[in-house]
Amino acid sequence: MGTFKIEGGHQLHGEIRPQGAKNEALQILCAVLLTPEKVTISNIPDILDVNKLIQLLEDLGVKIQKKGKGSYTFKADDINLKYLQSEQFKKDGRGLRGSIMLVGPLLARFGKGYIPKPGGDKIGRRRLDTHFEGFINLGAKFRYNREEHFYGVEAKKLKGTYMLLDEASVTGTANIVMAAVLAEGKTTIYNAACEPYLQQLCNMLNRMGARISGIGSNLLEIEGVDTLGGTEHTMLPDMIEIGSWIGLAAMTRSELTIKDVSWDHLGQIPGAFSKLGITIERRGEDIFIPEHKNGYKIHSYIDGSILTVADAPWPGLTPDLLSIILVVATQAQGEVLIHQKMFESRLFFVDKLIDMGAKIILCDPHRATVIGHNFKSTLKATTMVSPDIRAGVSLLIAALSAKGTSTIHNIEQIDRGYEDIDTRLRAIGARIDRV
Repeated sequence: MGTFKIEGGHQLHGEIRPQGAKNEALQILCAVLLTPEKVTISNIPDILDVNKLIQLLEDLGVKIQKKGKGSYTFKADDINLKYLQSEQFKKDGRGLRGSIMLVGPLLARFGKGYIPKPGGDKIGRRRLDTHFEGFINLGAKFRYNREEHFYGVEAKKLKGTYMLLDEASVTGTANIVMAAVLAEGKTTIYNAACEPYLQQLCNMLNRMGARISGIGSNLLEIEGVDTLGGTEHTMLPDMIEIGSWIGLAAMTRSELTIKDVSWDHLGQIPGAFSKLGITIERRGEDIFIPEHKNGYKIHSYIDGSILTVADAPWPGLTPDLLSIILVVATQAQGEVLIHQKMFESRLFFVDKLIDMGAKIILCDPHRATVIGHNFKSTLKATTMVSPDIRAGVSLLIAALSAKGTSTIHNIEQIDRGYEDIDTRLRAIGARIDRV
């Protein structure tokens, strides 16, 4: 189990460039299975979860060549379907939540898709019903081995249909779209997710020859085609990492420039941090965060009531940033209610912040009230364990702002989502060592 040693209380300065988007990568990489032709993908983040998926694809028989940093070619012209039934696949697939999105492309192209119950962050229930209900609507037969927690879907030929999703699941929508592009006839998906990363997937599939309309809305229409071809695709910068660096700059009262953020795809993120009183300047495609010498003050509503920051499906605020926003609020002037609607275990890391001296009331599994210190009282260094990717980075930000030397164990959780984070932070002045 890896460990970070962090000497906090130091200002940072300089430029930092966000990696490619993790959540986009997990969708886009699975889509290479839809064609036997070559697909070239650029700006792939070098992180544990993505590297695990690339290894899974290689074990499936996909021919993979690395062209340069973050750039690969994939050719899925000789897939070994027997691997899907192997004990090795059952073991490897469990270690990655994103492995569920292999099922849609495999089902569409080969008539069968299998997956062990996938792992990932322990942040509460993350059910798979939306995925499999979508496949069943397209005509697949579903089976589940309860003893081995092994899922399967099979179909001779998928047929397009109308479906109303029970929730606007991003991965569920992506999986169903990838299955539907090779189905016979027209598929209509209502209450579809419409995040930028899903838009990226749909646009890539259209370049491959798919016929998807309604991209960017919650109503997708897909005219099935017989085959798809190769393409080239470049992934967006990771919006969660961009939000993390905004929070880091504010908490350490540092002057930072975040490079090439693709402003048009950030949605509510700049506005959410601005409501905490953080100054965010747009400079072309960059974000400039000035030094907040006098701190930052949380806004209240027009009637004077306490601000609530809550997650919601796109174009609402992504739930992956609420942990970061909560940490940033601990040193703000004022109070805020953080409402994490989607995952019932994601706020349980606040006990570690309370140990550091933060004023937080955990109201229930979904809500926490934060009373900011306004930098009149600094957080104190402590020893912590990273419970999941986003909470881990939130604790890292807290440690970089705290007085003294903190220790964070289980940093593999952070490495799952953030590329070479210690080296990149040291480049802007952070005092962090990987033990």
